[in-house]
Amino acid sequence: RFVFNRFLGQWNETYKETGKGLTYNSCSAELTQLKKELVWLKEVDSIALQSSLKNLSDSYTRFFKKQNKAPRFKSKKNPVQSYTTKHTNGNIEVIDNKIKLPKLGLVRLAKSREFHGRILNSTVRKNPSGKYFVSILVETEVQPLRKTNSSIGIDLGIADFAILSDGRKMDNNKFTSKMEKKLNREQRKLSRRALNAKNKGINLLDAKNYQKQKRKVARLHEKVMNQRDDFLNKLSTEIIKNHDIICIEDLNTKGMLRNRKLAKSISDVSWSAFVTKLEYKAKWYGKTIVKISRWFPSSQICSNCGHQDGKKSLEIRDWTCPVCQEYHDRDINASKNILTEGLKILASA
Repeated sequence: RFVFNRFLGQWNETYKETGKGLTYNSCSAELTQLKKELVWLKEVDSIALQSSLKNLSDSYTRFFKKQNKAPRFKSKKNPVQSYTTKHTNGNIEVIDNKIKLPKLGLVRLAKSREFHGRILNSTVRKNPSGKYFVSILVETEVQPLRKTNSSIGIDLGIADFAILSDGRKMDNNKFTSKMEKKLNREQRKLSRRALNAKNKGINLLDAKNYQKQKRKVARLHEKVMNQRDDFLNKLSTEIIKNHDIICIEDLNTKGMLRNRKLAKSISDVSWSAFVTKLEYKAKWYGKTIVKISRWFPSSQICSNCGHQDGKKSLEIRDWTCPVCQEYHDRDINASKNILTEGLKILASA
């Protein structure tokens, strides 16, 4: 953080004076001299300091390409603290239930999974809950899954998370709603402790009771996030394993979040995260994702005869086709239409 902030300040000043910024190479050369002046910098993994400079350089590159906003100074109050180090000469290695890291040596860890492949880098992260995690990036061969000659249409919803064209409905677990009462109670405690610290003239960073409660609230949020992530990973993997073609609506989630009545429910179900997981897993395992236009009237068409029966309000959950008299569950019918439309798009591509 210190290295990033120092060179960000210099970069901004140079840009104001000359109209040109610094470069990664010039900063890297200056960092070598800085380490002689500030001896405590040598206590830190040198590659992590270089990674910090690389992140700064990349941020400016993306900024000038108008891909993101200008880089900002990093704060020690930021809820997530992390650094990245590269693998060189066996400086990162997992040995039984320990991980070897530069400058830290062997550190005990709880492995979430085994991995195979060449280690490229690792990122050490401290979460708001006070827990430390290390993410290891490895280069490995991902083998395509066997073909199942099966295709599926998915209609995403709120009452049910996903409705599949084979008639199955995946329950919306409402992880945030289930934890809401407890979260509200603990957040009220946090607010009271912040007020007490303020009345006593204590800085929140030094207020032990406030910091203790802050970690407790963060652990609850982390639990909700982990539950949701676990559910999305298991469901997306199951769908990818059992189907070669997955047809899904291209939802405008950002637009839908503007609806104040549904925003909370939409955020809780995490449609975007689910679609992202489906996409990268399909790419890994040689499966196909077909996205249907968000304007496609999947709920208005009879999946049996193709008759379009017009727009229906959300209260109508089932209906009978006036032409072929087929009875439809609204969501299952929509998922069947999504599948049919997806296969048409794929055939004409």
